[in-house]
Amino acid sequence: MKKLVVAVTVLFAFAIVVVPTEAALQGQYVEVRSADVYTGPCYANSEVGLEGKQAILAWSISQGAWHGVNLAGLNVVAVVDARSTLGDPYHNPYPARTILIVDQKATASQRQALAGFVKSAAGRLAQNIIRVDVAPIRMEFGEGATHGAVTMTAGSLARIETRSLCAGDHLCGNEELYYPPLTNLRHAMAAYTLNDAFEGQGLGMVWNRHDARSAYVGTFTL
Repeated sequence: MKKLVVAVTVLFAFAIVVVPTEAALQGQYVEVRSADVYTGPCYANSEVGLEGKQAILAWSISQGAWHGVNLAGLNVVAVVDARSTLGDPYHNPYPARTILIVDQKATASQRQALAGFVKSAAGRLAQNIIRVDVAPIRMEFGEGATHGAVTMTAGSLARIETRSLCAGDHLCGNEELYYPPLTNLRHAMAAYTLNDAFEGQGLGMVWNRHDARSAYVGTFTL
């Protein structure tokens, strides 16, 4: 009996208590830039310092929580204006100015959590948020043969439309993924931008661009 008590005591002493952790945020992602990301070095060199200073980043969260706040089913968009070409290693694009657009469906606490999530996911790109807008955000991602096709609308403030790249998008034959995605992704593929537009306030500029090899579509886990 004495040996049994000792054995049980030892088992409890070395037992590992498993505490449930917060579910990781997961979902789908699209970004568009004001310069080609899938391109040849010669073409990229002609744009560096001149183009590529603006970007729109959009996250569609399928599951997970941020600091205890459930964000499943919500979307958030960041519109960025940087000092120089984003992704160019020879020039400093910071500090960048960022407009945040949070999902109209989100509660006050969820909107705060979405802002915290974006600051973590986008890093220095989102450290200087100068304005936060609220809008209905709709995001649709193609699957199978239409993988790479994304439609995103954030009210009347911003929109993105992409498709997958095809053989006709090779202009010089030396194309590569010249600029990587602006955030860490679990999976990413370059895509063709049919349209990206920003018509909101705060940056002192608006744009409506068409037809460029300037997008990434992917999935994220944070």
